[in-house]
Amino acid sequence: MLKFRSSLLLLLMTQQLFANWNEPKKSDTLSGRSYDYLFDKIELTAGSERQQIYLSSFLRKAKTEKNDEEILNGYKNYVHYCDGKLKLVYADSMIYAAKKADKDALIGSAYLSKGIVFYSLKNYKSALDHYLIADNFISKTDDDYLVYKVKYNIAQIKYYLGFYDEAVPLLKQCIEYFSGKNARAYLNSLHSLGLCYGRMGNYGLASQTNAEGLKEGERLSNDEMKYYFIHSEGVNQYFKSNYADAVKSINASIPMLLKNRDFANEAVAYFYLGRSYWDLHKPERAVPYFMKVDRIFENKNYIRPDLRQNYELLIKYYKGKQDLNKELFYIKKLLKADSVLSSRYVYLSGRIRKVYDTKVLIEDKQKIEKLFNNRKYNDYIYSGVIVVLFSAVIFFAHRHSSNKKTYRLKFEQAINGRKASVQKTQRENGASGIEDISSETVAQILRKLEKFESDKKFLLKDLNAAKLASITNSNPKYLSAIIRHHKGKKFVNYISDLKIEHIIALLKEDKKIRKYSNKALAEEGGFSSTRKFSQAFFAKTGCPTSFFIDEINKMSE
Repeated sequence: MLKFRSSLLLLLMTQQLFANWNEPKKSDTLSGRSYDYLFDKIELTAGSERQQIYLSSFLRKAKTEKNDEEILNGYKNYVHYCDGKLKLVYADSMIYAAKKADKDALIGSAYLSKGIVFYSLKNYKSALDHYLIADNFISKTDDDYLVYKVKYNIAQIKYYLGFYDEAVPLLKQCIEYFSGKNARAYLNSLHSLGLCYGRMGNYGLASQTNAEGLKEGERLSNDEMKYYFIHSEGVNQYFKSNYADAVKSINASIPMLLKNRDFANEAVAYFYLGRSYWDLHKPERAVPYFMKVDRIFENKNYIRPDLRQNYELLIKYYKGKQDLNKELFYIKKLLKADSVLSSRYVYLSGRIRKVYDTKVLIEDKQKIEKLFNNRKYNDYIYSGVIVVLFSAVIFFAHRHSSNKKTYRLKFEQAINGRKASVQKTQRENGASGIEDISSETVAQILRKLEKFESDKKFLLKDLNAAKLASITNSNPKYLSAIIRHHKGKKFVNYISDLKIEHIIALLKEDKKIRKYSNKALAEEGGFSSTRKFSQAFFAKTGCPTSFFIDEINKMSE
């Protein structure tokens, strides 16, 4: 890598030298022009050979005048307009120049710019590392613009990791700050907020945010983000099961994604086009889009959790076709995707928790301490805080110990299969809800429920009362009432408990299952998300999955 960078630097120096020989008079004439004039010319001549004259004139002028900030802008211009890995070389020049100037704001800005380059290349590990270094320098300054720029980019990493509830407040702060200050940053923040709402399952709020983004872009006469909002809404319409609208919106956004060489959003577009046709029961139209997602993964190594299902569906398709070669091929691809996702997520999650989130907590603590220092009875207050913190430590230590005892008790109950008395619940409910149902109908539905349980059909994903009523050939209203009366629980809890009991049985019987991640266990139990599985497991057993598995392993040993 170092050898490659050195070669690139040598190439750039050679190009710069020839540029100086070929255009001396032009550059001399431009040296008297303002930075704004040169920057406007750089933008106006984008993609032409003349642009190089203005790029080099801008940077030469800044170096001649020893203007540290404009030297950085000169390199930033090159970063913006050059291709591929040359961007990283110019970003390194930014960092070198910033360190030479020895100014925190400039150093932080340079590292942030390089992080953004890595993010555009989908190298999230390196992007996060540079964001954290940038944050370290920028937090020492009073440059609010850079502070919020870091917040925005940290929010992007949190979104990629799936920490949507943590990204949302950061993005809301950015929207408030950038509104009226920077149109593109403002619209970017709105777009990311809409994406977070969509991934959190709040599709109504996601659509509302996308509509607001389109409206604001029109108001600001800025259409740079127009097709990204349309792309986002297309994905959102898929989750609303409006497949025709999803296909229309996503197709409308693809030309702009191709123009911008945005392979990440291109992959997302192809995947949800494929999903839309798949759910419309048109697998032959879906598969070509899934293959496009695979090509992007192969060429760019880009994958994210929801795109993982791309390979599950390809495997399912070729299994149905009895094409063993293709089935095996995509199984291997799925294993590769899992490996990439696993390595990225562990690193990114650990770094953002340990470095960024801890730093934010420390900063909040320091702000509180500063407020205390400005008060009249600071010593008493500070002592009080210490006592409270010490008490909190004792409290949490005690609670941790108490929790472990509670978890162990709950574990023993779960492992021995002890259940709350259904009869007690029936007595409490009386005959509420089933008075109007004939005893023959009740008995018939109970028999069908018994078969439903023995056939393990509860492992189906997204199972609701209507689907179960269809399976058991019964009325959804009667079904829910009978489950509440005879099983002593609501329909959702009934299905959830069956799934968890199935998982518990597997954990008791199979050592391999105990090595599964929560995500894999969620898939095994037919849960639609890891979060829902974790919540259901805790609600049923009274302890986290990790504790439960540790205790089973201890019993085995």
